Amino acid sequence: MRALVDGGITAFRLEAMPRISRAQDMDVLSSMATLAGYHAAVMAAFRLPRIFPLMMTAAGTMTPARALILGAGVAGLQAIATCRRLGAVVEAFDVRPAVRDQVESLGARFVETGVESETQQDTGGYARELEADAQARQHQVLAEHVKESDVVISTAQIPNRKAPVLVTADMVASMRTGSVIVDLAAPGGGNCELTRPDEEVDANGVLILGPTNLPAAIPGQASQLYSHNATRFLSQLLKDGQVQLDFDDVVISQTCITHDGKPMGEQIEALLQGASA
Repeated sequence: MRALVDGGITAFRLEAMPRISRAQDMDVLSSMATLAGYHAAVMAAFRLPRIFPLMMTAAGTMTPARALILGAGVAGLQAIATCRRLGAVVEAFDVRPAVRDQVESLGARFVETGVESETQQDTGGYARELEADAQARQHQVLAEHVKESDVVISTAQIPNRKAPVLVTADMVASMRTGSVIVDLAAPGGGNCELTRPDEEVDANGVLILGPTNLPAAIPGQASQLYSHNATRFLSQLLKDGQVQLDFDDVVISQTCITHDGKPMGEQIEALLQGASA
């Protein structure tokens, strides 16, 4: 950041793209989260030592696997859709009640814990961190659903904060041998208490995976989506073939981090002041 300021560089960070309708085709986080959610479901299906769908054969009937998705943002919704297409019975939880209709439209059951509230969503559409008493109630309800699940895919992250712990060590101990947890919040510390980033953890027969860059496992399409996002963003900066920055445009003002030898925004200023200190 200091080098950008000292060099007079105009720089942008696409992960700060506002969650508004006009910016959907520039939203890099959503593009990558879509791929991560899909790949997490496929990864879980591959590592689970049983099949996902209901299957009736001459030798007997095999019941479907049960999947629990924690967090119903872009990655969570894609994980729900993929698990359903693979034939699993799917439940999903999120602290934001507004996503209930989206969860149910994909064929999953929405898990209610009693802590869901409209106040748990910030102005950017992201989930807020729960108070301690609400977290305790949430853990109590989720414990029963985790225990009955063959697969848990967790996606809950809070911008600029450590990921909330949704699956405790005791919950993991209650799961059946062979169960799989795919923790997409591993970069932020993990939603599972036992997650280790980019490692496989065997917790008494329960496999815990903590991938930190699943879109890289689908490089061609990840690059395709990212290039489209970047191209659409760059088109916002060009007027008649010339770069023109309109800082009244929220797409530009929220993503710009340095311009004309100055840091842009309180967060970037605080970052530089903290580094100097």
